[in-house]
Amino acid sequence: MKIVRVRAGDDIVYGIADSEGVLVYNGSPFVAWEPTETVVPWTSATLLAPVIPTKVMCVGKNYEEHAGEMGGEVPDEPLVFMKPATAVIGPDAGVVYPRISQEVHHEAELAVVISRPARNVRAEDASRYIFGYTAANDVTARDLQRKDGQWTRAKGFDTFCPLGPAIETELDPLERLAVICRVNGDVRQAGFTSDMVFGVAEIIEFITAFTTLLPGDVILTGTPSGVGKVSPGDLMEVEIDGIGSLSNPVVAR
Repeated sequence: MKIVRVRAGDDIVYGIADSEGVLVYNGSPFVAWEPTETVVPWTSATLLAPVIPTKVMCVGKNYEEHAGEMGGEVPDEPLVFMKPATAVIGPDAGVVYPRISQEVHHEAELAVVISRPARNVRAEDASRYIFGYTAANDVTARDLQRKDGQWTRAKGFDTFCPLGPAIETELDPLERLAVICRVNGDVRQAGFTSDMVFGVAEIIEFITAFTTLLPGDVILTGTPSGVGKVSPGDLMEVEIDGIGSLSNPVVAR
């Protein structure tokens, strides 16, 4: 089931996507919702980020080849950082190239959406806290990341966390799901979720040992190798098997 969040006229609604459009639901899938008889055709719906989290937790260097291309090794435990909720945008929204950076990179990633409050979750119980999965682009100002020695500013600019197009509730990241990034149609990244060093369950256990995840919070699970520069005018596309394609143009401020 693919759950989307869309703008329909003056309203922002959640619903289930099908070939005809969006079956609108009342309420939020994270609290209580129920189906209506309203179907919004795709010609009248604008896809938004499928969720607005209170926080975005991210895992760095979770693919061995990517750790190598960054000049490092895979850490002994998940390397976690955060993006603010204000970084989140949806499909087709512009990623703004900051004036203070000269080197912005794309990073295609599988994102986990949390279903209910999660604290001190054991890995074997993690599936009970997963609402579904979506695609993400962990946009990064690489020059600022190197300069600062930590990642908050480089990863946290407004628009630096595209999510979408939908939350897929029936997906198994242990399968060999392709994670692809294209820039202007050219493949830059091509990896598989099965190559993650730390799996989704391990990551949830690690994160919830020190902080509470709330319904709608998002975890970015790391990026495969092949990250690289983008410039204003470029079109970035993140595609993940079973989820779909997330496209965002890079725009100048």
